[in-house]
Formats: sequence, C-alpha cells, structure tokens
Amino acid sequence: MESQAVSFRVARDDLANAVGWVARSLPTKVTQPVLRAMLVTADDNGLEFAGFDYEVSTRVRIAAEVGEPGRIAVAGKLIAEIVNMLPNKPVELRVEGSKAMLSCGSSRFELPLIPLDDYPQIPTLPEVTGSIDPALFAEAITQVATAAGKDDTLPMLTGVHMEISGSEVKLAATDRFRLALRTFEWDPVSPDVQAKLLIPAKTLLDNARTLDSHVREPVEIAVGAGEQIGAAGLFGVHTDSRETTTRMLDADFPNIQPLLPKTHTSMATVEIAPLQEAIRRVSLVTERNAQIRMQFSEGELILSAGGTESGHAEERLPCGFAGRDELTIAFNPGYLRDGLAVVNTNRVVFGFTEPSRPAILIPEPEQLPEADADGTFPTPDSEFTYLLMPVRLPG
Repeated sequence: MESQAVSFRVARDDLANAVGWVARSLPTKVTQPVLRAMLVTADDNGLEFAGFDYEVSTRVRIAAEVGEPGRIAVAGKLIAEIVNMLPNKPVELRVEGSKAMLSCGSSRFELPLIPLDDYPQIPTLPEVTGSIDPALFAEAITQVATAAGKDDTLPMLTGVHMEISGSEVKLAATDRFRLALRTFEWDPVSPDVQAKLLIPAKTLLDNARTLDSHVREPVEIAVGAGEQIGAAGLFGVHTDSRETTTRMLDADFPNIQPLLPKTHTSMATVEIAPLQEAIRRVSLVTERNAQIRMQFSEGELILSAGGTESGHAEERLPCGFAGRDELTIAFNPGYLRDGLAVVNTNRVVFGFTEPSRPAILIPEPEQLPEADADGTFPTPDSEFTYLLMPVRLPG
C-alpha cells in the first residue's frame, strides 16, 4: 500500500487527545516494528487514528479540515509526545515523499512514514450486545480489577470474568489471595442474552480509566467471535467517537461460588478513612508487607504490626462489633488497603467465620442483619463483595 499525498489542518487539543489515547495502547517492545505505527486516515468525515498489536485495537475520530484525503502511518508514541508539547495553535500535516511534515506555530517536525504493506488488518467491532452508563461501567471495572492476578503464567487469573444474563451482569476477578465480585444492571439489546467472557483485566481497566468525565452517552459493549482472532472472540467497547477491541482470554475462570461464605460468626463495621490512615502508619514496621493484626471486640478495633526485630506499632479505632467472642485476624496490609479503596461508602462491613478462613468486606448497607437463632449472621445482600484470605498468625 503506497503512502499518499495526505494533508490536513486540525485543532491542537483535539489532535493531542486523539493521538494520546491511541498511543497508550501501542506496545513499547515489539517483535514487528510495524506494530509501533499509528494509522492516520484523512477523509471527508475528518481524521481517524488507529492502532493494533494483535491483542488490542483502538480507533478514534475527530473533526478536521482535510486538504488531501488518504492514509499514512507514523511512529505512534513519538507523534503523541510531539503533539503533547506543541503550543495551542492549529496543527498542519502534509506528506512530502516518504516524510510527514508537521507544523504548529513556529515548530516544524519531519517524521518518517512507516510502510503500510505489513500492517495487520484491524478487527471490526462486533455487533453491540448492550449498553451501560459510563460512570457505572468505570466504577464496576475499577472495583473488580483490583483483585485480578498479574502473573501471565496463570492467564485465567489475569482476567475479569463477565457473566451476562439478560439485564444482569456479574463481574469477578481473583489472584487466589483475594476475590472481588460486582453485580449491576445494564441495557441489553436482547432480554435473553447469555454470555460468559474472560477479558484481560489490564485492558479493561485502561478502558475504564479513559472514559473521560465528559462522556455522557451510554457505553456500548460489543461481544463476538472474529474469524482472524481465534475461538476466544472479541470484546469491544464503543463510546462517542472512540472504539476499542480486545482479544479475550482463552482460559477457564475458576469456580468461585464455594469460596463465598453464606453466614458469619461475627460482623464488624468501621469508618474507612481513619482505618486506611491507621493501616498506613502501623504497616511502617511490617517487614515486606508481612501482616497486620486486627483485634475486634465490642466498640474497639486494635491494629498492630511488627515484632521484636523491626519494632512494634499499635493503633486503636472505634468500631461496631457483633459476635459471640472477640476475634483476632491478620491480613496482608497491601491487599487490605486495596479492598478498602474500592468500597465506595464511608464505612465498611467485615464478615468473619474464623481467623483462618476468608473474610468479606462490603459497603455498609442501610441495615445490618440480626443474628439467627444459632448466633450466626446471614451475609447481607450487596452489589460488591471483596473476599480476603487471612495471613496465618504465629502459634
């Protein structure tokens, strides 16, 4: 595919937002240099910028004055860095031979064109499956992706599991030490749509983070099989003028239902902000994020950490506690802070069974459950649950 005599003039801010967004998803290290390219298409509708690395594709459209239509490719991260530094004046680009000449105010740049012959075909967005409010989508993804694994040798744990059943969507992620679950309602295209998907958590989180606060239109979710992408299929997100596709993980998400406790022997409620501050202070004496002990009793929570060699720290906080006996349990402070950061209420509710079994963290409901006849508490209904494995206490 030969490069063409493309020329256009565009507002600097529009260009910076578009190329910056596409460049975020472009790979830094590549086996094929052509995958560093950003495709620029100029036509009667303005400009389209696109990138693809065989896993993630991104496209965005902006308005521009197009002199000569055509398609070129340039180094994506480089053009994003250049445009980001330009003064707030119109940007002009024209192709001369094998170079793109970029000018803005008194700045001039020459960028070598990347030949398009070997560039892979960018996947098209599958048919739309349903839509969701952008703020809700961003919140739900952020809450769940916290618990996803980072180890690529266990691909089934690096994804967010999405289960769609009509108008209900359940998201789940786990790295074996914690588990996050979120349920929400969305607007499906068909009321009987059913799907189970495993989407890379990192890409999904990038999608959620780049939903600008000015996006008011519902986010469209598109799920489908693609001939060139294998059995796992494509997960697509479309908003306004942006769309992205991600190749889904071809792995089986573990069965998490048996891990979730149905009842609890004790429950506690604590204000989140003071608890986070106290954890930060007390964990200063933990060796390599080792553990932080939490001793719950009626009206009081005692946080403590450290030992004989690294020093000892202790802090007391008021808390609501209901249970037959006092309870002492230990957690990894980093995992505990991660969970508290995504419980979007002022207070968190802890549910415990025993110190060696996982505990749950949920947003404080309007009313806490009363104890049953046998003295246990049923798990409150919650849209969000963060399940956390305790750390074994010595002795």
